[in-house]
Amino acid sequence: MTPVVAILTVSDRAASGERPDAGGPALRAVVERRGWRVAEVRVVADESATISSAVRDWCDGLEIRLVLTTGGTGLSPRDVTPEATRAVLDKELPGFGELMRLRGLETTPTSVLSRALAGSRGSALVVNLPGSPKGAVESFEAVADLIPHALAMLSGADHAPARGA
Repeated sequence: MTPVVAILTVSDRAASGERPDAGGPALRAVVERRGWRVAEVRVVADESATISSAVRDWCDGLEIRLVLTTGGTGLSPRDVTPEATRAVLDKELPGFGELMRLRGLETTPTSVLSRALAGSRGSALVVNLPGSPKGAVESFEAVADLIPHALAMLSGADHAPARGA
């Protein structure tokens, strides 16, 4: 299954045109190198309702099966992406956030400050990623090989057979 992807950049400054979006294009490049199709890209301000609406609309549509957000996962007062995402999830997937932070520690000690999370809504997977291009790409790469299996499970496929079974 080739994932159809939407990328949501959450940044007040990028949304206002004060600075260019760097995280979204970096994610798009790494996603497309995997042969996955990016169907939609959007930049929004750090507003819970706007973030939740975009995630919900993409997940509830017919095409998007993977929503990647970049930005808004830190500790500043305007960082609300995890809360906005959690509000629209059916199930949370804590292992993705844990793995992203663990892998991030290999190069960036402050990666443990990320509050990025992941989960499902319907048959779609949502993954929050840090706002920096480096952090977004490294965090995505930490979980990317798990995504096709997670999407298959969300579509009703059986678990892979256990080793030795």
